[in-house]
Amino acid sequence: MVRPIKGSGLRILLPLLYMSPALSVVMQPSVHFTSIEIVVSVIFGTILSLPLIYTTGYEIREDGKIYAIKSIGFVIALISVFVCRRLANYFLPGIDPLTLNALSIISLFVYVGLWRIISFIKFKKVYNSRVAV
Repeated sequence: MVRPIKGSGLRILLPLLYMSPALSVVMQPSVHFTSIEIVVSVIFGTILSLPLIYTTGYEIREDGKIYAIKSIGFVIALISVFVCRRLANYFLPGIDPLTLNALSIISLFVYVGLWRIISFIKFKKVYNSRVAV
């Protein structure tokens, strides 16, 4: 929000690459989950991404550079996502901790992935409108 987004905005997608080592937890043979648990985890991640997607935006400022728009709604949405994840972990005590961790990682990848990809698309729209002017 304070510094402009440089280049073509590909740095918006970098957290997906940084999170990829966490997939090793999902691939462990000692993790056992059903397909319905995976589907619920994906749905949960999708729902958690919606407030982040809605509150993320970009603008061109006077210097001609693109900045993220400041939004208190974004901070509230981000805190809500973490609270929801903690509550889900608390209310699912019947699942072993490693499987619960793997399901949390799946939902994390879904909500961060959707949020970052759609944020990149929003950035590209602003970027292309700047180039067209």
